[in-house]
Amino acid sequence: MKLVFAIVHDEDTPRLMAELNKAGFRVTKLNSSGGFLRSGNTTLMIVVEAEKLQEVLDLIRKYSSSRHAAINTGVSPAAMGGTSYVPYPVDVTVGGATVFVVNVEQFEKM
Repeated sequence: MKLVFAIVHDEDTPRLMAELNKAGFRVTKLNSSGGFLRSGNTTLMIVVEAEKLQEVLDLIRKYSSSRHAAINTGVSPAAMGGTSYVPYPVDVTVGGATVFVVNVEQFEKM
């Protein structure tokens, strides 16, 4: 058995969970937050038989899309050596998923 930890963007969570459930996978949802941009993330935990692992990974890949967003840099004038502050947008990639797969020695549902 495998335990999949999938850290996904909050916007992708409802659809991904629905698709995983529709495919017969049980999912435990943990609210979490990331350090980058302090955006909302959700950590999903899925226990799966090893032969079904690829199906879970394919669903995560399909329903956890990365996208581009423009953010203001928020750099202070002192940091730039100047006296005026003009924030400018920077294009960054957000979303997608970070996935960890670990072996499970024992699993019991009580």
